[in-house]
Amino acid sequence: MKNLNLLSFLLFIAFLGFNACKNDKAGSESTPAAADANAATPPAAATTPAEGTPAPTGPTTSVEYTEMVYDFGEVIEGEHVKYAFKFKNTGSEPLIISDAKGSCGCTVPDWPREPVAPGATSEIKVEFDSKGKGSDDGQKQTKKVTVTANTNPPQTYLTITGVVKKDPKAPKTNPGAPTH
Repeated sequence: MKNLNLLSFLLFIAFLGFNACKNDKAGSESTPAAADANAATPPAAATTPAEGTPAPTGPTTSVEYTEMVYDFGEVIEGEHVKYAFKFKNTGSEPLIISDAKGSCGCTVPDWPREPVAPGATSEIKVEFDSKGKGSDDGQKQTKKVTVTANTNPPQTYLTITGVVKKDPKAPKTNPGAPTH
């Protein structure tokens, strides 16, 4: 019985993880107001650290991003979108980024592992894989990257957004059709 409960729990967690990257309009697109609210987030917007990501300890500094929202426009499903969010350490202490996480497995950040000196600039590279994210008329995608650093507040959110369309040249699939 104990193993059955554990198995049920693990299946539930796997289901949640699988659906986190699903392409449902409520999750990825929300409403136009929600998309506008995301775009209107002030540059220093952040909250307390997420579970599992401890806030950095020690002296804090400040960071300024050139932009915090990148709209990649429209792409064909399967394309990889790459963008570098440029930033400057505007504080008086070295900037230490302890973590950067995409909102799902299709969004992968790469950040500097070494401290960024006061006054220095660097970037966080983000790659979005549009595979399985499109629709014939275009599916709005909005993905976030949570950056945890020795800043106050410790988390900052970067956003990558755009529309993914199915490839019009791709063969149409009919799930109900018999296979030969």
